Amino acid sequence: MGENVEFASNGGTAAGYLARPEGGSGPGLLVIQEWWGVSQSLKDVCDRLAAAGFVALAPDLYHGELADPEHQEMDKAAELMNALPPDRAGRDMSAAVDFLAGHEATTGDGVGVVGFCMGGMLTFLVAANRGDTVKAAVPFYGYPSGDGEPDWSGLTAVVRGHMAENDDFFGPEGAQALEAKLQGMGKDVRLTVHPGTGHAFMGPHNALGTLDADLAERLWPEVTAFLHEQLG
Repeated sequence: MGENVEFASNGGTAAGYLARPEGGSGPGLLVIQEWWGVSQSLKDVCDRLAAAGFVALAPDLYHGELADPEHQEMDKAAELMNALPPDRAGRDMSAAVDFLAGHEATTGDGVGVVGFCMGGMLTFLVAANRGDTVKAAVPFYGYPSGDGEPDWSGLTAVVRGHMAENDDFFGPEGAQALEAKLQGMGKDVRLTVHPGTGHAFMGPHNALGTLDADLAERLWPEVTAFLHEQLG
């Protein structure tokens, strides 16, 4: 269902995995990677979103590098995440937004963003930085905090995030504080902390042993319905 694509980014090129719906067209949806990279499980998520009617693009922020969640390569994943140049990631995501918005298969005015773990945090950043085009955002587990927060004035997307209660990476208190801050700024943001869950509770690879398959199955139609509601 999907294919590897290249697109212009900052005077060079970036790559990603693009999956289209069976009908050939649909709303555009950026899918931002976990710290593993564009793994097979992330490609499977893109395929599943395409089956739900979206044109789903996962930009490869690691430029070909990959840690394998199936073999729990967490040390390598941490190294890749820590070595990721934030400015390059920002440029690649912005270029991916433009590529997706201008793609022949993409319908509607604007695109959405979904991200997991590190990608959840980056979902907030690209939504804030590209408020001209990003109209809906669904971050899972991750969020920016402190000095890592962007200028929130540019955020126009409707945000419906899903956070874990027991999370050593992104604690629920920080998510609740960010939600209150953004709502106080008049932003349409709701971050749900799911009781009893651990980080990566949606991850089909179950690399951390925290997969909550029942919750994942329940949330999936809610997420796709929300995105269709916002994007068409």
